[in-house]
Amino acid sequence: MVKLVKATLGDIPAMQALVVQDVKDGVILNRSEDEVSTNIRSYVLAKDGERVVGYAALHIHSMRLAEIRSLIVHAEYRGQDIGKRIVLFALDEAKKLGVEEDVLVLTYLPNFFIKLGFSEIPKESIPEHKIWTDCIKCIHFPVCNEISLIYKLR
Repeated sequence: MVKLVKATLGDIPAMQALVVQDVKDGVILNRSEDEVSTNIRSYVLAKDGERVVGYAALHIHSMRLAEIRSLIVHAEYRGQDIGKRIVLFALDEAKKLGVEEDVLVLTYLPNFFIKLGFSEIPKESIPEHKIWTDCIKCIHFPVCNEISLIYKLR
C-alpha cells in the first residue's frame, strides 16, 4: 500500500535516483542534493514500504502564491492515482500554511491538473523571479513549451 509521508534527508538518494531519466529528458529540472536538502520540508513522498515511488514539492513564493514542483511518479506506479493524491496533499498543505490565493504549476501534462481544478494561465503572468531562479536552469530555456496553470485557493 502506497502511503504519503513528508520527506527526510535520508530519502534524498532515492528521490534523486527516481528522476534521473526525467532530468535527462528535460521533463523535470535537475535539483542538486544541496538544493533538495535545503528544501526538504517542502517535499511529500509516495512510499511503497520503504521504496520512494513518487514525490512533489510545495514551494512557497509569497503569502499569496505557492507552486507545486517536480511532481514525479515511478512508471510502474502510474495510473493508480498516486500523482493525484500527491497534488491534493500539496494543495491541502498550502491551505494549512495559509497561502492566501493561488498554487502555480508548470507542466507538460495540463489535462492531469485541469481534472484537479487547475486553470491555464498565460506564462506572462508568472512571477519574474520564478523565471530567473528556475526556468533559466532548464535545458529548454528560453523556448519552453510547458503549460502554466493555477489553482485558486479562494
